[in-house]
Amino acid sequence: MKISFSNKVVIALALLAALLSVVKFNHCYTTNWTGVGVDVHECYSDLPALFDARNLVNHVWPYSSATNSVEYPPLTGVVMWATALITPHGTNADKYYYLINIFFLALLFIGCAFLVSKMNPKKWYLLPVLPAVIASMYINWDMWAVVTALLAIHLFDKKRYGPSAIALAISIATKFFPIVLLIPIALIFIMKREYRTALRYFLQTSLLWLLINLPFIVTTPTGWWRFFKMNSTRPADLGSIWQALSIYNIDIPHLNFYWMALFALGSIAVVVYLYRSVLTPTLAQIAFIFVAIFTALNKVYSPQYVLWLAPLAVIALVNNRDRIAFWIWQGAEAFYHFAIWEYLGGYAGAKFALPPRWYAGAILIRVATSLFFALCTLKSTQSQLSTEPEPSQEEQFLLTNP
Repeated sequence: MKISFSNKVVIALALLAALLSVVKFNHCYTTNWTGVGVDVHECYSDLPALFDARNLVNHVWPYSSATNSVEYPPLTGVVMWATALITPHGTNADKYYYLINIFFLALLFIGCAFLVSKMNPKKWYLLPVLPAVIASMYINWDMWAVVTALLAIHLFDKKRYGPSAIALAISIATKFFPIVLLIPIALIFIMKREYRTALRYFLQTSLLWLLINLPFIVTTPTGWWRFFKMNSTRPADLGSIWQALSIYNIDIPHLNFYWMALFALGSIAVVVYLYRSVLTPTLAQIAFIFVAIFTALNKVYSPQYVLWLAPLAVIALVNNRDRIAFWIWQGAEAFYHFAIWEYLGGYAGAKFALPPRWYAGAILIRVATSLFFALCTLKSTQSQLSTEPEPSQEEQFLLTNP
């Protein structure tokens, strides 16, 4: 099987980004993730941390404990457990576990770049050159969900709804955030008046998600539930707009209600705005908008969440006028990546730590710029969809000669 030159370029650039990320995390690898340098060098990773903390080093099933199960949906837990099984024992087990996992994450990132190149052939190269993406690639296992979410979007826009539903169910069962994509998917089906197809798509996605989760629900229900329990009971956490407000002594009671209500209102506003369009948007055009609203209002924003947003932003970036907004947002993401680790360094004893109010400011800037780029994307998309395309010569002939 021959690989085309364009695909070789995609693979090469994505591989370069993956290798640069290896270099970025190298300090922690050489020091075995110990000392204040973990924050100062911004190279913390959940991969070795949870290998020990969740007892994966001893091949313990990740959902067997009600209090120490992995805090992720089932398929991420299975990946964590399966890679632990093939990790050599010994004093360097943490390092081996890290290397095995980043090998797969690098391959998945190449897959992401390939899918982005299919959906936006003119701008795909932006993904592997984004500093915040390179800096965050090996923090967590998020890439497993990102690649399946992108595959679901690509298949959906190709009208391959069955395979798309399968990919989306797998993605949601890996990292829960892709469930947000069901909102723009519902909008597209409604605008096309394809109600039966919509029902079939939602049933396929829901049933497959349930089928994946059911063995965990039946055999280890409390361990499986821990992910949902933690997310429902957690207070304002790192990176969220709510934590920034708390740092400025503005505490919000009933946080679950407010963030979900605001997300619902924001999503409804976008749906109503797009519904007025003459043409129906593609999922690639509008997926970023909804995920951006979700991450802006959520109770936590971990640094690796940029991996959720960046590919969706690139596939939505079709209007050159939005490039400035895109880079302003990405600049804010890169600054936030610096800010969170230097802020946490203060708790680890770093000599030069970022003060809390500066960190809160970085959060607010990141949230504001992500929503600003989402707004620019929304306006550009609506503008493109609100103009009826001129009929082709063949269509004009048929209209004038019925």
